[in-house]
Amino acid sequence: MKEFSVSTKIFLGEGSLEHLRSVKGKSVLIVTDDFIYKSGTAKKVADYLTDCRVSYFKDVVSDPPTEIISAGIKSLLKADADVMIAVGGGSSLDTAKVIRNMAEHICPQKVHIKECFAVPTTSGTGSEVTEFAVITDRKSHTKIPLHDVSLRPITAILDPSLVVSAPPSVTANTGMDVLTHAIESYVSVGANDFTDALAEKAFAMTVKYLPLAFQDGSNLFAREKMHNASCMAGLAFNSAGLGLNHGIAHALGATLHLPHGKANAILLPYTIEYNANLPACGNGIHSAAAQRYRKLAKIIGLPSETVMMGVQHLQSMVANLNRVLKIPADLKSAGTPLTETLKNEIAETALKDTTTASNPRVPTKQDIIDILNQCCE
Repeated sequence: MKEFSVSTKIFLGEGSLEHLRSVKGKSVLIVTDDFIYKSGTAKKVADYLTDCRVSYFKDVVSDPPTEIISAGIKSLLKADADVMIAVGGGSSLDTAKVIRNMAEHICPQKVHIKECFAVPTTSGTGSEVTEFAVITDRKSHTKIPLHDVSLRPITAILDPSLVVSAPPSVTANTGMDVLTHAIESYVSVGANDFTDALAEKAFAMTVKYLPLAFQDGSNLFAREKMHNASCMAGLAFNSAGLGLNHGIAHALGATLHLPHGKANAILLPYTIEYNANLPACGNGIHSAAAQRYRKLAKIIGLPSETVMMGVQHLQSMVANLNRVLKIPADLKSAGTPLTETLKNEIAETALKDTTTASNPRVPTKQDIIDILNQCCE
């Protein structure tokens, strides 16, 4: 038995920030990072609030550590907020989700959050609709994926005007995260008819509109399409799960501080090859993952007369897209060469990552080391 549900109300398109005008006379805590705060984006969001007392927690950092969560809980209690609004990229959204969740468990008598909004300023994580969040344990250098239905935001606001200022490198990295979400959820062991529809649409939209958003950040139509694709891919993997690509990317990010989307992009051609496992196919019998990769290739019009052809053209498309987006082809070019010790540590961490559990092919430690070796060449 599988399950699919959507509990987050989604407002999308230009002008969707107007929905915040319904928040009146409340005590509001806006969770964001220092850059979004200083750029005026958080203030732009706050301007839609009517007769509200607004406080800011602006200490969010990339790969948020547990210490930031503790500080955020203190800020929430001090503000005595009944509304939370997360404004920013995946780190800000994840931080706000965990702050709210932990505060309600630790201080149930003092925390009374009635409304919770997720307002993404990047098109990548899909965190605005998922019951997942990732925080970092700095002592062990590991990323901790959290999973609980209570982490889902109540309302998501997808206003493309908040994304136009994202620089090309951020657009590229976050966009490839969307593509990875779509592809991994499509071949995941937890995939179903509902997630397939979302993953297929998010995949096709990303292939078409990510290069346009990268080349011209002011292209509001392309930005809106990528914002929507990110959310749809989030809905897909929230139900279907992800896979080994994310398991390794989480480990790379925690160990080498490689941006998450860039790590996913570098790994993706190699995990497609690993999961398809074409050399093991005999008598024309291919794995379910290989057949699904072929279907994705067909969706965007790539040559796919055979399963092998479809898989190989999908790999080539991803590699070419990385080149268009100026993403390094390997870890060495990305400035993160790996020692044998690090490869072992990353492989062990990736095996334990919860996202790896829904991969279509069960990996061994050596399998992951082999993928890392390919990524280093």
